[in-house]
Amino acid sequence: MSHEILLDRLFDALVSGDRREARAIVSEVFDQQNVPADRVITDLFWPVYERVETFYRNDQLSTLGRRLATRLLRVLVDQAALRLERKGEIGRRVFAVCGPNDADELAAQMAVDLLEAEGYDVRFAGGGIAMDEILGRVQEEKPEHLVIFASSPRDLPEIRGLIDSLNEIGACSPASGRVQVIVGGGVFNRAEGLAEEIGADLWAETPDELVEAMTDEPERRATPDQRTVGKSKAARSRRAVA
Repeated sequence: MSHEILLDRLFDALVSGDRREARAIVSEVFDQQNVPADRVITDLFWPVYERVETFYRNDQLSTLGRRLATRLLRVLVDQAALRLERKGEIGRRVFAVCGPNDADELAAQMAVDLLEAEGYDVRFAGGGIAMDEILGRVQEEKPEHLVIFASSPRDLPEIRGLIDSLNEIGACSPASGRVQVIVGGGVFNRAEGLAEEIGADLWAETPDELVEAMTDEPERRATPDQRTVGKSKAARSRRAVA
């Protein structure tokens, strides 16, 4: 079965809320096609999530359809996470937050599940967290990485302010200096150059790109005069569920 047909089948099951069919499709991928869990997340769940969000933004999908899809896909992501092959701990801590709605949390969950499987020590707070609380947590716990994934447009002024505050106070971890700020997904995927503009250290479009960028450049920090983006090779080499 082709990748596109598989995506179409899962999309239709999700937006109709057909839990039995959605589970059957995922079971087919796991048990008959023997696709590993990380690829199911990156090559099936993430693209179908993006399709749901695109259809919703273009008024091609109702709020009801979006919520049915989001809640059902969240269950499937939870189940897939249990199948992930987990590597040994790498001694790097991540504090992660996201945008305010259920779809934002779903996107960020896929990212943090992959980071945890890669060996990162992850704390995921979800959405709706005040920026002063995030800043306080970073100062207190001193993680190596602060991941802000799947943000909404209304989050941007506070994210920019948070990054400015982190630079001003030098919030840091003992191992690597100032906490590395990584953004991606959500509004950052729809506005080219936005990550540089707000001063992020790294940017990634997808969960697997996020893992790769952080693994490849764990010490990278944007300088005040050159806020460039470290984009990983994953964006140039997309895999598909066979």
